[in-house]
Amino acid sequence: MHKPEPIYSTAIGAGRALFGLLRVRPTVTGLEHLPATGGAVLAITHFGYLDFALVEWITWRHNHRHIRFMVKKGAFDQPLVGPLLRGMKHISVDMESGGEAYAQAVDALRDGELLGVFPEGGVNASFTVRELKTGAVRMAQAANVPIIPVAVWGGHRLMTKNRRSTLRERVGVPVSIRFGQPIATDAAVGADRNVAVDTVRLHDTLQSLVDAVQAEYPVPGAGAWWQPAHLGGTAPTPEQAAVVEAERRRRKTAEKLTGRK
Repeated sequence: MHKPEPIYSTAIGAGRALFGLLRVRPTVTGLEHLPATGGAVLAITHFGYLDFALVEWITWRHNHRHIRFMVKKGAFDQPLVGPLLRGMKHISVDMESGGEAYAQAVDALRDGELLGVFPEGGVNASFTVRELKTGAVRMAQAANVPIIPVAVWGGHRLMTKNRRSTLRERVGVPVSIRFGQPIATDAAVGADRNVAVDTVRLHDTLQSLVDAVQAEYPVPGAGAWWQPAHLGGTAPTPEQAAVVEAERRRRKTAEKLTGRK
């Protein structure tokens, strides 16, 4: 029996209402891979800003479990959003010093929580799975829990980076969510080597899941902004997206340095 969490339940209700108004049409596969109890890392693709809400909505609908997401500290500092995030027991991540967040995440996993992470980092504008950070594997390894790979496709058509969709474009969007088979992690052979190997395995698994949901997607994407370049869309290639992202980070760093002077 899961303990009631009024703030989280209210947030889920708001998400359900939003997706209902937008007439989001979810197609979900692999729900049998979601554990009914116990800790697990949900490693989720990150093509759109609402991916977290879509996965939590589907998870709650399936077995009434909550996901504790790792969220950038800046969101916790917001006067309205911060209290909601704390009330939902999400974990604040200071990008300049992530040790405390890492420890909190491992503790949550050991306590039997579902932990939601985006191992690509920020939203990926190429709509392909880029190189992953190792945190998801390291946390799963430290807590001795499995990783559940999750691919979300179509959610980026609702809200994503570098694109402002009209309300009309957002109504009736099909969204595909696929939960993959759990990936067990093992530190017995050597932690450093296994983290690298398991991270590559997670990347390849996520890309395979994305390939599958893209192939089955009910809307043709040739020439569409939301389709990756290798499938005939006009999204930037991974190389082009990486250049734009590097420039964005450079500007952001420069702005921080200027603000400190």
